[in-house]
Amino acid sequence: MDLPEKVRLNENKAVVERLRAALEKKEGYCPCRLKKIPENLCMCKEFRDQIADPEFEGYCHCQLYYKEK
Repeated sequence: MDLPEKVRLNENKAVVERLRAALEKKEGYCPCRLKKIPENLCMCKEFRDQIADPEFEGYCHCQLYYKEK
């Protein structure tokens, strides 16, 4: 059985704190996105799609999460 892809928070605690505060102000919507639509709720659809890609490794758009291969 394969292990699921690993997703972790950014290792920079200041970045995580800043983004969590921004998420709170935007009612859970990605602070990097202008529209408050379901696809932009954190964890946004773009990053969920990237997580599903076994070849993807990197940060989400706002750099709160990191997906390891």
